Amino acid sequence: MTEAPRRRADAATAGMALIGVMLAGAAVGFGLGSLVNLAVPLGLLGLFVGLGAGLALVYVRFRRL
Repeated sequence: MTEAPRRRADAATAGMALIGVMLAGAAVGFGLGSLVNLAVPLGLLGLFVGLGAGLALVYVRFRRL
């Protein structure tokens, strides 16, 4: 059987999912960091945690692309 052709919308969705998860991680880190006066370091940490989580999400969701 032949697979359906790849679409550009799939790539755009994967990119937006990655960016969305990264921004959400940064926002959560910044918000929690503001409570303990470490907003910027925890915001950056949340950004990198979001990067890892976003890559895992994109890999799981778009594994067959």
